[in-house]
Amino acid sequence: MPGTARIRCIQCRHYQITWDPERPYGCEALNFKSRIEPSQYVFQTSGVACQSFEAKPTRKPLASARECDS
Repeated sequence: MPGTARIRCIQCRHYQITWDPERPYGCEALNFKSRIEPSQYVFQTSGVACQSFEAKPTRKPLASARECDS
């Protein structure tokens, strides 16, 4: 993907790890499982970066133990 940043599925809300040892990575948006990261598979088969990427919502940091005791 020259000129574009690589899409990391682990940062996408549609990414999932499956129970299938033959196809451990999945995409809920595109409804498929594969042996490689879904965004790589999409790029290999279509030549276009994944269009279904949606960033996961950011989590708030956990309160420290000291803040919880107060």
